Amino acid sequence: MEKLAIDANYLKATLLELLAIPSPAGLTDEIVHYVGRKLDEIHISYQLTRRGTIRGMLRRNLPERRKSSPACAVVAHLDTLGAMVSRIKPDGRLALMPIGTWSSRWAEGGRVTVFTESGRHRGSVLPLLASGHVHNEAIDSQPVNWAQLEVRVDEQIACDADVAALNIQIGDFIAFDANPEVLENGFIVSRYLDNKAGVAALLAALKAVVDSRVPVPMDCHPVFTLSEEVGSGATAVIEEDVSEVIGVDIGPVAAGQGARERGVTIPLMDSAGPHDYHLTRRLLKFCDKYDIPSNRDVFRFYHSDAGAAVSAGHDIRTALLCFGTDASHGYERTHISVLVNLAELLTLYIQSGPTLPEDRQRRTDSVDAFSHQFDPDQRVSVETSQSDAGKVVQSADAQNSDDRSNHPQIN
Repeated sequence: MEKLAIDANYLKATLLELLAIPSPAGLTDEIVHYVGRKLDEIHISYQLTRRGTIRGMLRRNLPERRKSSPACAVVAHLDTLGAMVSRIKPDGRLALMPIGTWSSRWAEGGRVTVFTESGRHRGSVLPLLASGHVHNEAIDSQPVNWAQLEVRVDEQIACDADVAALNIQIGDFIAFDANPEVLENGFIVSRYLDNKAGVAALLAALKAVVDSRVPVPMDCHPVFTLSEEVGSGATAVIEEDVSEVIGVDIGPVAAGQGARERGVTIPLMDSAGPHDYHLTRRLLKFCDKYDIPSNRDVFRFYHSDAGAAVSAGHDIRTALLCFGTDASHGYERTHISVLVNLAELLTLYIQSGPTLPEDRQRRTDSVDAFSHQFDPDQRVSVETSQSDAGKVVQSADAQNSDDRSNHPQIN
């Protein structure tokens, strides 16, 4: 295996193109077309589900590998947060409901596009009390919730009839401008780095693997999902040949968290529970061996495509690779070096083959070949003051026998 060089310019250009395409969950067709074209350029074949989830195929190129070798999947989501028109007010302002889970404080002041069934209109998301010249200090005591916001459409609108004339209706999508900025010092600031930065890193890794023609020991499926932000994600797209799933997603940087805007963040657990012991430790060892900075973390309020796949009942090992990002689900910030490190680690994983040899089989009929999470020395029993289990059971059986003799059952 070798750590491949990542084209950082390709990664940045791809990220900016992704950020320019509105893709709130439920409005993702255009970004599916974009990613499909990028896979065509890299020469990776793919299939689409009815809704547009992309399942690519990077085939193993080592003919001596057994045909029963399992496949792996690397999953990143294309959908973002957003909103939807929930009501048209008598004065022509639009009430909105969030798509995905995010705070209204990050929506306030956002520039948006309202997508109708026949066109689009620009607007701003404003609090109900928007002018200090009118409401004075009352604007500072407004609640922080979605009911306190409305969309002001940039058209000549005085009432709801004017809105209807523009064909704006309940259920129209509202996409927020990403407003990306790439700084000379390497920082990238934007809405929706979650998860367009992850998608860009995955595409850059795939390009590096294909261009370098390194050995690929097992089929690898790059999967791009469409509904991670609303909870379903990779529930129905993982095929039976897949034994391992790597999720690629944001890593929240905050006080008390291990994620950093430097290196790759590998969480050992999130809201869905612990990720696979062997797979996560293997990825951490790759980082140590190939000089990729890494951070360990545990995420408290976090769901991902990897967790969704397990929740759907797939018998797979999972891990999560994250790019550390400040202010997740807001105006997010990460660093280009983080995304390059993430892509480097993905190239190593794609070259690595199954995590455990026994995973080549879907079922085994004996524990003899099954894995151990501890070394032999760790499995040695430690002497404690606890009573011997066999003696405890024998004593309990004897006591029960005595009880039956002293208190015979009355028929």
